[in-house]
Amino acid sequence: MQDRTLTASADRPLSPVSAAAVARAAGVSAASVSYVLNGKAGVSPETRRHIIHVANELGFRPRKSSQSTDLQRSRVVGLILPNIINPMFPRWAQGVISSAADSGYEVFVATTQDDPEILAQVTATLANRAVDGVILAASLRDDARALRTLRAARIPYVCLSRRADFLDADFVGIDDDAAATELMQHMLGHGYTEIATVIGPRVSTASLAREQAFVRTAATAGVVISGDRKISTRVNNEGGRLAAERLFAGGNPPRAVVCGSDELAIGVMEYAMARGLRIPEDVAVAGCDGLPHSRSGLINLTSIVQPQQDMAQEAFAMLLQRIDAPSRSYTSLVCPHRLHVGRTCGCPPAGA
Repeated sequence: MQDRTLTASADRPLSPVSAAAVARAAGVSAASVSYVLNGKAGVSPETRRHIIHVANELGFRPRKSSQSTDLQRSRVVGLILPNIINPMFPRWAQGVISSAADSGYEVFVATTQDDPEILAQVTATLANRAVDGVILAASLRDDARALRTLRAARIPYVCLSRRADFLDADFVGIDDDAAATELMQHMLGHGYTEIATVIGPRVSTASLAREQAFVRTAATAGVVISGDRKISTRVNNEGGRLAAERLFAGGNPPRAVVCGSDELAIGVMEYAMARGLRIPEDVAVAGCDGLPHSRSGLINLTSIVQPQQDMAQEAFAMLLQRIDAPSRSYTSLVCPHRLHVGRTCGCPPAGA
């Protein structure tokens, strides 16, 4: 394939690159280019990525149809995550990026550290860049500014894992209440009565729903989880260690700690083991996420397993549908979860 270098004189702008020129440079048919640039099926993922790459190299920009009032697509979507320290979030990112690439889209990834001001700045940046849509895994329960910014810019969005309390939005996630209830019931089945909970920030609807279900389910069984044993922290390993320091520094440590994420649970276990405590003989621990490394033989954490890749793919598919066919109605997709019973809760190892 012949390389092409495009130059422009100082006093004459570069002529627009045509779709036909993209087809010639990519060595494909004009129909294939048309399918890709218009977001239609009929082209393999490899060919789609090749055409997008060549179009970008040539500086191709789609023309706005004189018969359409739609803004021309940038073929870029935004993905907003709380952080990239927790392995759950990069797994979502990979699922979204792979799905987007198959449809000829690039992904702009940003993190917020669960700071509402950063979230506001990120959404404003994405709106200014005229992205075609946004997936938010970092929406805040009490802050609708980000969604209002996107809505005002007519940019469609989908909430992943976390719901938006004060503004309607498409949603993909699990039933956090049911999942947390199932996990706590399993822990209660071991006879634990001195229980603590550790969750992420309560500005997350997912974290708050899990904590409420943990506490309610325990109360139904006659186990009261007091205020000093209900800890909200950052959703990462360090947050788990800091929570454990508060729980085990006093003279009345809990017998079991039920966590709202795997990384929180692993952080709790690391701190407990550093103090000479055995898992689960001295303190039982459970988490939510079901990450592969958490369920490995090395850790074998009892945890709620979320279908991480399915959730990411469904979120992008929902966003793409919203981009292609704007609507005033909103969709909520609840994905199935399951309980992985490991060794950290006190259950005997499989086969024992």
